[in-house]
Amino acid sequence: MGLFARHRKLLQVGSLALLLIFVATLPLYGKTFHINMVNLILMYVVLAVSWAMFSGSTGYMSLAPAASFGVGMYTMALLQYELPFPVIIVVGGLLSFMLALLTGLVTLRLKGMYFAIFTFGLIVFMARIVAYLESQIQHQRGQHIIQLDSSTIFYAMLGVVVVTVLVIYFIRRSRVGLAMQSIGGNEDAAEHMGINTTMVKVLTFAISSIFMGAAGVVMAPRLIYINADIAFSPVYSFMPIVMCIFGGMGQFHGPIIGAAVFGYLEKTLKSDLSTYFYLGFGIIMVAVILFLPNGIGGLIQMLQGKIGARLKLRKGGEAGQHANT
Repeated sequence: MGLFARHRKLLQVGSLALLLIFVATLPLYGKTFHINMVNLILMYVVLAVSWAMFSGSTGYMSLAPAASFGVGMYTMALLQYELPFPVIIVVGGLLSFMLALLTGLVTLRLKGMYFAIFTFGLIVFMARIVAYLESQIQHQRGQHIIQLDSSTIFYAMLGVVVVTVLVIYFIRRSRVGLAMQSIGGNEDAAEHMGINTTMVKVLTFAISSIFMGAAGVVMAPRLIYINADIAFSPVYSFMPIVMCIFGGMGQFHGPIIGAAVFGYLEKTLKSDLSTYFYLGFGIIMVAVILFLPNGIGGLIQMLQGKIGARLKLRKGGEAGQHANT
């Protein structure tokens, strides 16, 4: 490993540690607005990183994050008086895992737009069936959720983010991660190499849904009231995709960058300029697709490559001068 590579690694680790300390101590000195904004960003980090784990690696366009997120929200609504909050987070993640596992077993033999259409249909189906059951069984629309302390919600979401990032980081560096990349490159070739592509797709699709469901559980008390349209809103499916495109799916930190930028824009523009939020959102995305096809993460990687190349040339020139003298 070269000197530049070692320094870059240390810089990345140090920056990550400082960022984590800053975020963890924010409730001690931050204003409520800033705490809520960072909480929203953390939620989007979970959704974006989880989506990129499966769709970014395999190339299968999943529109199902809203289904897993909504399951988590309704898990909180139905179990809020029965179980402790940390246990509900685990249960929400497991229920989302089971839903994704069943969905994957049925749909992940489909390819291309057929899989995307089916997963979007899953959101609509879940929203309608939940609304129907509420009206027929409970004779009401929506659920009221007990309000929790903002610090409790914040640290719960931060815990979900840390677990999500660590688990997905190690999965991407494992044999399963290599198998996912092989599927994304050429699924037929991966099958000929002996990879059980269906099992890998179903398993990773279900694992990524655990964290989305857990994020839904944590976010529900912050909304206080939810209904089927809120919990299963397509926004929770499309926003992670846009964030991953903006940040860049080629790098692990790309979705995190995208989540931070668009989470900030949503919180600030929706509160001050709600009319122009989606207009600005669309303009930014068109500009990124046209001028930064690999996202911000790709731009950072390109700049790092250029800096590394210049340092090597400079070291080579200095070595040549020393040899001549």
